[in-house]
Amino acid sequence: MITLSNTSGVCRAKTSLAWLLPCFAAVIGFTFISLSHAQTLPATNQQLYLTIYNNNLALVEDKRTLNLPQGRSTLEFKNISASIRPETVSLNALGVNIIEQNFDFDLLTPNKLMEKSVGQQVQLVRTNPGNGQQTTEVATVLSVNEGVVLSVNGRIEVLRADAIPTRVIFNKIPDNLRASPLLSISVAADKAGARNATLSYLTTGLSWKADYVALFDEKAQQLDLQGWVTLTNNSGTTFHNVNAQLVAGDINLTNNWGDYEAREKRRIQARRSVSRDSIRKPALADYYLYPLTERTTIADKQTKQVSFLEASGVKAKKIYAYKSSSFSANDRAEHASVLVDFNNTASTGLGAELPEGIMRVYMRDHEGKPKFIGESAIEHTPQGSHLSVRTGEAFDITVEPAVTKEESLSKTKKRFSVEYAIHNSRNEDAVVELEQSSYFAIRKIVSESIKSQRIDAYTLKWLVPVKAKDETVLSFVVENEN
Repeated sequence: MITLSNTSGVCRAKTSLAWLLPCFAAVIGFTFISLSHAQTLPATNQQLYLTIYNNNLALVEDKRTLNLPQGRSTLEFKNISASIRPETVSLNALGVNIIEQNFDFDLLTPNKLMEKSVGQQVQLVRTNPGNGQQTTEVATVLSVNEGVVLSVNGRIEVLRADAIPTRVIFNKIPDNLRASPLLSISVAADKAGARNATLSYLTTGLSWKADYVALFDEKAQQLDLQGWVTLTNNSGTTFHNVNAQLVAGDINLTNNWGDYEAREKRRIQARRSVSRDSIRKPALADYYLYPLTERTTIADKQTKQVSFLEASGVKAKKIYAYKSSSFSANDRAEHASVLVDFNNTASTGLGAELPEGIMRVYMRDHEGKPKFIGESAIEHTPQGSHLSVRTGEAFDITVEPAVTKEESLSKTKKRFSVEYAIHNSRNEDAVVELEQSSYFAIRKIVSESIKSQRIDAYTLKWLVPVKAKDETVLSFVVENEN
């Protein structure tokens, strides 16, 4: 497809008349002597489908029945997205060939109307504020550069707001100015009659995100989880009564799609070990689909929230954790993190694909009222994943790291002797999950005071028990190699 676009200013003036708008609004009215309307072929049984991605992008599918004459005709589609990507438009109908398509995005405004009238005649109707008498003069629009310059009966005037109310009368609306964006497609049909057709295109301005509310019961070791989808429409168009589905996953887009707002890389507190004990969502390639259960209307400049997940009694527990990404000492104690830990499986009461978003955790206080205790971001999380959602820091559990010895065994190998002093000021015993990772692979564990678990080639984990009002020192010697 060859796409031509004209924004040169030859047929479309670029001058801004923003300063003149108060004048137009206050004292200048617009009257149109005649209106021209393009013919639109009838359409019936229209249904709209939206597939909304995370990347400020959506696929629109407009399915309808068209009554076409034999031969060549022009279809006009109104109320399409103002943020359409014209190069992605596709029309599929049996026995119909596309000859040409045009997207008219020059919208009818007072500014544009005056710009299009340069070199043409308009009528000025002035009203005397004293006696109400009106006078009409014919004027030629000379320029709209930083204001409207007119030639009126041999004199040059600048249209402005003053004590004399003025109306400007135009003969017609220019053919290429539209009240709303219009897509026109010239087609050739092999025969006359009704047929099903699907218009599809990609548009920016539509996006969604997920948010989660978790009510955690520490004593019962379970949580209730509610998932919400927030839809945002900045496309310039309202989509009425649409069937919508959401795509969870980061699709690849080239720079030709424009500059999308960079999203902060989500930190995930999850270690994934996928199981297969629950029903999966419908899939699209390597992405997951979340169909909305009911049709909905998404108005332009609107944010809408829809529930997509409810789970009660999910098995969960609180854990304390500390992670170090290097072998280094610290001159002061650091607080352990507090996490709510659970498995995303059917056996625990959940088992669902969780799109990336923010999970907010609440707990009931002594009066039984839910209180917010923290939030954390999660990435797209498949079923069977192990999630640890960080809610904050433990006030009374601290960790002091110390490197007691560092040796170079060769050009590529080092040995580290490390101690972690873990203090528990609580009245209850605690277990701290301590993870040690390294930039280079940890090849060998020489010695350790508590048996470790290997997470991967670069990470070890220890479960360190600490008595109430006491301290435990974890010590180990490891060798890494680049």
